[in-house]
Amino acid sequence: MWKRLCWRRSDLLALVALVLALVLGCSGPETAENAENEPPTAEEPSARDPDVLRIALLPDEESSKVIEDNEGLKVYLEAKTGKPVELHVLPNYTAMIESVRNKHIDLAYFGPLSYCIAVDKDADVSAFAAKTKGGATTYTSVVIANTTAGIDNLTQIKGKRMGYGDPASTSSHLIPKGVLAAGGVAEGEYDESFLGKHDVVARSVESGNIDAGGLSRPIFDGLIENEKIDSSKVKIIAESDPIPQYPWAVQNDLTDELKASIKQAFLSLEDEAVLGPLKAEGFATILDSDYESIRHAAKILGKDLTALQQ
Repeated sequence: MWKRLCWRRSDLLALVALVLALVLGCSGPETAENAENEPPTAEEPSARDPDVLRIALLPDEESSKVIEDNEGLKVYLEAKTGKPVELHVLPNYTAMIESVRNKHIDLAYFGPLSYCIAVDKDADVSAFAAKTKGGATTYTSVVIANTTAGIDNLTQIKGKRMGYGDPASTSSHLIPKGVLAAGGVAEGEYDESFLGKHDVVARSVESGNIDAGGLSRPIFDGLIENEKIDSSKVKIIAESDPIPQYPWAVQNDLTDELKASIKQAFLSLEDEAVLGPLKAEGFATILDSDYESIRHAAKILGKDLTALQQ
């Protein structure tokens, strides 16, 4: 009789399996349902560490010359960051801004105005260093005239041909236009044309193709010193107040380590062979807030920053 009341081993195992199946069968759907009701976990965006560091230089002068002149910068940054470097000169400031916005460029050497436009258009970049010249992180813009155009002051530009560089240029558009306005010469009182680059403005004034033009004082001085234009054919008739210098800006989504190495590379740069083509004596820390004067200048002229592009 005892034998008939005892569970056989095989029966016991079958009962355990049945119980487990019932438990899992009941808890499984409930667990899945709970999981579906839980809010999804947002993935943290990972910082970028590009294999190649892509750098945009100012499109102020002929592109092949700019790249050739800055070969020393390329070698220097490769040594400091441990990454291959590509130098790019885009056709104009608009192309440069869009390349930065779309993250096709990791590090850019902007003009003050083009930097402000890029930030205004939601480019995810921050200014971190500006060049120093004469111990200062400012420079000026000049209005020049052909010596035979009969222009000795700003008011005599009325009715004449006035040339600017790129529409998004600080010292070859926004600032000289502001200088003219402050001198009583408004838009519409002269024949305006955009010539793209600072050196083209200077050469056009020299040749008499335009009567006057606006450009960066450092670029103008360099053209005179290197005898690229004839100093007897052009003259300065006005100079602006100090402008915050050209900033280097880096993409914010790069790794902290890479951003730190880039910043330190510029702040410690002392090689005159590298600094020369950048028309700099060195670089100093600068912040986005240092460019509020540029934004203010645009407001005074009634200009929407994003409308100052081609």
